[in-house]
Amino acid sequence: MTSQSSPTYGGQAVIEGVMIRGQHCASVAVRRPDGTIALRSDLISPFFAGRARKLPLVRGVATLVETLTIGMRALMFSANVGLEEEGEEIDKGTMAAVLAVALLFAVVLFFLVPVLASRPLEGLMGSDVVSNLTEGLIRLAIFLAYVVLIGRIGQIERVFMYHGAEHMTVHAQEHHDALEVGSVRSYPTAHPRCGTAFLLVVMIVSIFVFTFVGREPFWWLITSRIVFIPLIAAISYEAVRYSGFHSGNPFVRLIAAPSLALQALTTRQPEDDQIEVAIAAMKEAITTDEGLIDEHEDRA
Repeated sequence: MTSQSSPTYGGQAVIEGVMIRGQHCASVAVRRPDGTIALRSDLISPFFAGRARKLPLVRGVATLVETLTIGMRALMFSANVGLEEEGEEIDKGTMAAVLAVALLFAVVLFFLVPVLASRPLEGLMGSDVVSNLTEGLIRLAIFLAYVVLIGRIGQIERVFMYHGAEHMTVHAQEHHDALEVGSVRSYPTAHPRCGTAFLLVVMIVSIFVFTFVGREPFWWLITSRIVFIPLIAAISYEAVRYSGFHSGNPFVRLIAAPSLALQALTTRQPEDDQIEVAIAAMKEAITTDEGLIDEHEDRA
């Protein structure tokens, strides 16, 4: 079990690899085509590691921006490692454009499409509250269908295996267990602080936030679904963070059960070599953090 005073590590799966966010760095380990492991560590901006990380609600928005920034960097590194043999490389501009298109797609699919889909039902519902609830249920259904469909893509399935390896390694670190394949293998692929859990909570929180928001005029209906995204993300982050730190509480376990169940769709049992990559990323993050702390103490 983790505590709020102990270092918290998390991460994400990338192409043939894993990124682990440490206290002061983000470390990425990627399996090269020749079987070796490529490692990289980048310092986290003081803005994300400082005061913004401690203020309730503010830290949720800061974490979202940080995740997008660090995640894009990790994905670009993993993609370039895979292209080493071809002598090609993806530049920052291309990756930024891909991220922008992905974000636009997410906003349209998960926030605007449900609005338009529920619009014809407004007259039948006779109430903004009921219409908004219907919109929220449509949004949740689209999200679940999306998760199921992308899980059928071959390359995404391998990413889901690395996703499982990342969770298992984080569990081992949190329990102060040995970072070895045998030890890590004993842990589950689901984790309460997972990004998938966060997205599911976003869908549920959005239902409550939008329930009492008026649907007229139409420009406000569309605008409200966009401008409230940071608030929804902030509330969702606090909920996921609380459940992660109080996973032993029976009530919290009950509330977190749907999120953990959903991870059965976004994680797979990894192979040993994938766990090795996750362990390499975790060790790199821990070693880099300890080195930075020692360097700071020497200067002091």
